Amino acid sequence: MQTLTVGLGERSYPIHIGSGLLGQAELLRAHLPRKRAAIITNTTVAPLYLAQLQATLQALGVSSVPVILPDGESFKNADTLNHIYDALLENRCERTTPLIALGGGVIGDMTGFAAATYLRGVPFIQIPTTLLAQVDSSVGGKTGINHPLGKNMIGAFYQPRLVLADTDTLHTLPDNELAAGMAEVIKYGLIRDLPFLGWLEQNVEKLMARDTAALQYAIARSCQNKAEVVAADERESGERALLNLGHTFGHAIESGMGYGKWLHGEGVAAGTLMAADLSQRLGWIAGDDVARVRRLLQHAQLPVVAPDLGVEKYLDLMGLDKKVEGGKIRFVLLKQLGQAVVEGNIPQALLQQTLEACVHG
Repeated sequence: MQTLTVGLGERSYPIHIGSGLLGQAELLRAHLPRKRAAIITNTTVAPLYLAQLQATLQALGVSSVPVILPDGESFKNADTLNHIYDALLENRCERTTPLIALGGGVIGDMTGFAAATYLRGVPFIQIPTTLLAQVDSSVGGKTGINHPLGKNMIGAFYQPRLVLADTDTLHTLPDNELAAGMAEVIKYGLIRDLPFLGWLEQNVEKLMARDTAALQYAIARSCQNKAEVVAADERESGERALLNLGHTFGHAIESGMGYGKWLHGEGVAAGTLMAADLSQRLGWIAGDDVARVRRLLQHAQLPVVAPDLGVEKYLDLMGLDKKVEGGKIRFVLLKQLGQAVVEGNIPQALLQQTLEACVHG
């Protein structure tokens, strides 16, 4: 097991990464002050891991209230959030009752937002079961739900007390979900960790074959990058925005296609290539760099061609992005591989060229 720390003063917390962690009660003991916890999960994860987590809690003398939600991005909304509140209220969950998120990014985001808002804030533990959640969404305290007009538009910054990333849960992950997580892993190499990018190019086949040692290394390296950024800029006033490489385009793809049609990581992958293409048009990176990004995404079995929503639709959806400032869409782009910047002064003609080029491959 490896343990990293997200350094946020009194609100610092550990990230444990390793095999068989779901059964290790001692990792949870300090974060369960009372004899009761609520487990928020979904219909896919519950049959696989709920009983195991409940048994681990029982070993600590902690009873659990399971809340099982429908699975998928299309359910990451206010209606589903209310199901969580209903269950917490019906079971008389108190301010000291921790909410444990057992699932992927959707479960983690919704559980975190419920924890931030139920009784004005209750403890929150992340047990991510997808690669994407283990390397990205479970760390850093971004929580929220989608709105029909935009992804993650309603939410709060609310840090967990603990992140428990059990690599064994990745063995039951569908291939497309594993690939989707790789989009966020690759992101760290592109924005701030060039040596990691090189390592990924050398080891992508091992990762896709679910080699345990390779996965644990990639998860730990990704979490280390994320932890450093969050510690420096918790509320995304500066450097943390760089973690959104590909996300402005990717969120437009997700909402434009209808939530759930494209996985988040698939949208981010296509969006990352669009960001690389735009970076090249600005004269910052070379065609060989763009080809390198495309090749790695393809080896990770990710889409490199965006859906053709039409230029106007893309511009309209991206205009709802959280990074819009002063009416200008701000993009995370690449000054060079391993160095990202946020840029709002993009010539419209270049953006249009990227939007037209990237939907045709």
